[in-house]
Amino acid sequence: MKKRAKWMVAAISTVLFGSLLLSGCGSSSSSAPAPANNGQASGKKDFTYAMSGLYKPFNFTENGQLTGFDVEIGQALAEKMGMNPVPVTNPFETIIQGLVSKKYDTIIGSMTVTEERQKTVAFTNPYYRSGSQIFVAEGNTDIKSPEDLKGKKIGAQKGSVYLEWAKKLTDEDKITTYDSDVTALLDLPTGRLDAVITDQMVGFRFIKEGAGKIKDVGEPLSYDEQAIAVRKEDNELREQLNKALDEIVKDGTYDKISEKWFGRNILGEKK
Repeated sequence: MKKRAKWMVAAISTVLFGSLLLSGCGSSSSSAPAPANNGQASGKKDFTYAMSGLYKPFNFTENGQLTGFDVEIGQALAEKMGMNPVPVTNPFETIIQGLVSKKYDTIIGSMTVTEERQKTVAFTNPYYRSGSQIFVAEGNTDIKSPEDLKGKKIGAQKGSVYLEWAKKLTDEDKITTYDSDVTALLDLPTGRLDAVITDQMVGFRFIKEGAGKIKDVGEPLSYDEQAIAVRKEDNELREQLNKALDEIVKDGTYDKISEKWFGRNILGEKK
């Protein structure tokens, strides 16, 4: 009888000790940061889309969160497709490699459609149209056209079409590359650069916000179409994205997002 009593006491002690351990784990995990949503909590499949996160106002980090035009367009498209939006960042110069190696589903990162890129990835219909523009310091009177850039110091984003323009218009040792176009524009008033080539919308937003005394000069170097990149084999996803894009344009969602960030619709017409 005594042996049985001792066994029961030991069993009860084990249960109580186990309960305390579980209680301790529960309180500890509740104070820890919540894991990233992998889509299972909402019952939806993840839609992962990449961007540099350094291209304000299209995609940038604010208060620890990715935000911007590209981010919100991705969210709207995911909603139409019944998926869970998951924006991610990747350096722009390796962003296509990341897509091909299946790190994410798409690139919604203000990527210009070019023949060279079309050799590696497929593109959806354009989700906005803009142009490659030259910007200089407000007081600069020497640069009025692309021809004036020969021998001048030009800034451009790494891996971008703007860098390719810079290589055409000045000597390569006169070019400074940046992770962010905004950082390049900030260098204009300091005299470190004579000019920056970037997207019209980026420069116009920079001027509007009063971030630095700069101005645009000449006509756009090109009229560019920005589209969503997918892997070449992902035809079904590309069709879904085109359908979703058409829907957000028709129901006014696109207008609201574009108006919020630019004060106008930036989809524009094909030139």
